[in-house]
Amino acid sequence: MHILLLASAFNSLTQRTHAELRDRGHTVAVELALPGGHLPEAVRRHAPELIVSPMLRTAIPEEIWSAYTCLVVHPGPVGDRGPSSLDWAIHEGADRWGVTVLQADAEMDAGDVWASVPCRVPPVPKSELYRGEIADAAIEAVLLAVERFAGGTYEPLKQDRTDAAADTAADAAADADAFAAADVGAVPRPRPRTRPYLDQSVRRIDWAEDATQDVLRKLRAADSQPGVLDVLLGGEWYLHGGHAEGVLRGRPGELLATRAGAICRATRDGAVWIPELRPRRVPGQPRTFKLPAVRALGDRLPPLPEHPLPRLPENTHGTWSDIRYREDGNVGHLAFSFPGGAMSTEQCRRLLDAYREACARPTTVLVLGGERDFFSNGIHLGVIEAADDPAAESWANINAIDDLVEAVLTTTDRLVVSAVAGNAAAGGVMLALAADEVWCRSGAVLNPHYRLMGLYGSEYWTHTLPRRVGPATAERLMDDALPVSSATALRLGLVDRVVDSGPDAFAGQVGDLAARLASLPATASRISAKKTELDRLESTTPLAGFRERELTAMRRTFDDPDAPYHALRRAFVRKERPSHTPPHLDPTRVARTAPMPSSAAVTGTAPAAVPSRSNR
Repeated sequence: MHILLLASAFNSLTQRTHAELRDRGHTVAVELALPGGHLPEAVRRHAPELIVSPMLRTAIPEEIWSAYTCLVVHPGPVGDRGPSSLDWAIHEGADRWGVTVLQADAEMDAGDVWASVPCRVPPVPKSELYRGEIADAAIEAVLLAVERFAGGTYEPLKQDRTDAAADTAADAAADADAFAAADVGAVPRPRPRTRPYLDQSVRRIDWAEDATQDVLRKLRAADSQPGVLDVLLGGEWYLHGGHAEGVLRGRPGELLATRAGAICRATRDGAVWIPELRPRRVPGQPRTFKLPAVRALGDRLPPLPEHPLPRLPENTHGTWSDIRYREDGNVGHLAFSFPGGAMSTEQCRRLLDAYREACARPTTVLVLGGERDFFSNGIHLGVIEAADDPAAESWANINAIDDLVEAVLTTTDRLVVSAVAGNAAAGGVMLALAADEVWCRSGAVLNPHYRLMGLYGSEYWTHTLPRRVGPATAERLMDDALPVSSATALRLGLVDRVVDSGPDAFAGQVGDLAARLASLPATASRISAKKTELDRLESTTPLAGFRERELTAMRRTFDDPDAPYHALRRAFVRKERPSHTPPHLDPTRVARTAPMPSSAAVTGTAPAAVPSRSNR
């Protein structure tokens, strides 16, 4: 079918829906619902057989839903209605939830139900839940709904229009219990409840009265938007992220320490680590954006003790660390988890230090990657945007991540496995490709391209990407600039294994697979061959040459104040909405419009010895 994705943004769930539907042979276009746009006219131009809305902040106009079947993804069980579904689920402590695919009509979230899938709610931040359990359930529900629509005989369930609001968490939990007990695809019939937007008056933290678990619950329910509004050091800030601290104590609300850019703040019965802050926007001023907490506070921050952990912190149960290490027999596991998947200069350097120390351990296999969410999205555009000299910080950041990738590429005394638990993009994909093997969770989405940020890219991609998928496919991936599902990544050779698991089970399955790899007789010979292969490469096409050519193009972009990268970066970190849907998201429009520039065209002529990158 020709399916149109109607969405407020090309966010993670929209990207995954796009990739999964294309995998199943559908032609998929995207139209963004943007202020000032005329959606009915745009939809008529697409002439879709079906409209799917994975993420939509506004109601679909009647002119559209009365003419086309529009399936809307609601991140809540049947009967749940309102704009803050996940926020309320986490805020009220639900441990089961679900996703409903319903047909748009005159009443928001009250249309006929085409599919519903239950899911667990582990104690993780909202954004991580959204990209994990919720996204898994949403894709299962969307694919089922699309199949039912294509069959032409399915009769969707009509919802009760009587709105009896659930007043307590117990009411919501009882409905979620019934929902979770239903067979996948079956539609339970709990009473409908419409709940209001979860505003800051409910989210507010009372540092003198709230226990640590209450503080964490409020922080998790607000991640990554809108954050929890708070007053700190004479300013108003949105708090983003939260992790329990088991040792440090102080007066409730007191700042106790710093670690890796985060601040530790005392609660009534303990303390929490807060990694990021965003200043409240001043009317008439540009939108603000999240930064590491220490960086955001700047000179406001009083002298506080820095509480660093060892480079390879093995036991972090009683505290927080964004880098962790453990060993199981001959397998080392170096896990990292940076907010939003972005890696600043400082984070890259700390991870490189940990990687080098992990390589000094007596292991045969080293697993590199997070355990649940993002693998990496490359350089930290927020820290770059906030820098006094963004060009200089861009240069420092790209060199820091290149140093990390180089260390992985030149490791010859063990096998390195990239464990891609969640999404990865740009330089983060290339970091994964530096390993000997790439194992990807079935729900992950990869964006192996740079051009939408106006960059040529580095991280040795001109070596690793063509090596894995061939020059022609590497060129297409870069120029198309579209998300790739784990299944397509496996088919292309971008990854070596897809681990079919939920977010919580991925790390355990990777551990079992890594132990098996370490025990194989052939592993020793593979390790021995790595040094020979690296020596051969260095004698013919040295790695330094790839890096030098890539960085030459990157430096040209960083140092040019008129390069598109600077405006694109600014718009990205401040979440400025585009004025129109990018042409590359519409396969029918791309053929009719002027081509978008490839990365090479944005930054100048492609260096010699790099595969040519034609404009399309």
